[in-house]
Amino acid sequence: ISVLPLFYRRLLDRELVLCAPAPRRNLTVLLWHWPFGRSYRLDGNRCLAKYNISHCFLTDDPSAFPEADVVVFHHQELSRSAPPLHLPRPASQHWLNGLFNWTMSYRRDADVFVPYGKTVVGGNEPHFQVSTNRSCLVGWVISRYQARQARARVYHRLKRLVPIEVYGRWKRKPLPSGKLLPTIAKCLFYLSFENSEAKDYITEKLWRNAFQAGAVPVVLGPSRATYESLAPPHSFIHVSDFNSTEDLAAYLKELAADRKAYEEYFLWRRTHSIKTYTDWRERLCQICLQHPHLPTRKVYQDLERWVHSTDSD
Repeated sequence: ISVLPLFYRRLLDRELVLCAPAPRRNLTVLLWHWPFGRSYRLDGNRCLAKYNISHCFLTDDPSAFPEADVVVFHHQELSRSAPPLHLPRPASQHWLNGLFNWTMSYRRDADVFVPYGKTVVGGNEPHFQVSTNRSCLVGWVISRYQARQARARVYHRLKRLVPIEVYGRWKRKPLPSGKLLPTIAKCLFYLSFENSEAKDYITEKLWRNAFQAGAVPVVLGPSRATYESLAPPHSFIHVSDFNSTEDLAAYLKELAADRKAYEEYFLWRRTHSIKTYTDWRERLCQICLQHPHLPTRKVYQDLERWVHSTDSD
């Protein structure tokens, strides 16, 4: 699982309490290496200025290690460079396998839950107008195509039954960030196909690409129950709802021809809205909100087992 920061230091509870009171003392969060090598500015009081979270300071300066309250490692980068076991740790710092104490992940059973997006009760678009006059039936943006993945198999079966407009590096049709949502908005449906069916793994393919563009997402990833618990009500079509790809294709054609039935997939906008998490700084700032509620004597004896665990574990 690539999006899994791992903590070094004191410990966390299960669910992110966004409305928790600010810590009474300043906390310093050290990010040991930036996820996927993409960095952001951390100077100044970023948490307060950008997210109204006080007493929280971020740094990526390794020299701050002895004073840091929390040290964050990105799981993918750990496979390339070992954590700094040679550095003296303050007595108050903790780790897993006797090393790591907390996890931060899109998974709901992580110590710090930081999803790609979330559903918020309270609609901000009571008069949302659904446009059904679109030039594209089904759209898909895909860059890292792998034939062995479930999404590739479903796509190849589906494209024989309905027209699908494909963009992204795989088809040598990359979309600049400013054209991503306008392009998807031309489509009635969007294939929010995850590259993994891992536990709770619902990414920007749903929250940004489909919901923000105003297309109805056809989802492939975790179970329907997972989507139902995280996404707005009646907002998506799950591939597993159909006995065959032929049935799925027939349903998409049926909805495209029935404006009233299609518009029902947008009724959630009257009562709910969505929030996306796209900036790693915001995720790091959330640690400070959670910090007062975290257990202080927790250690992951087998972190990899937790990383690769499933709903049945």
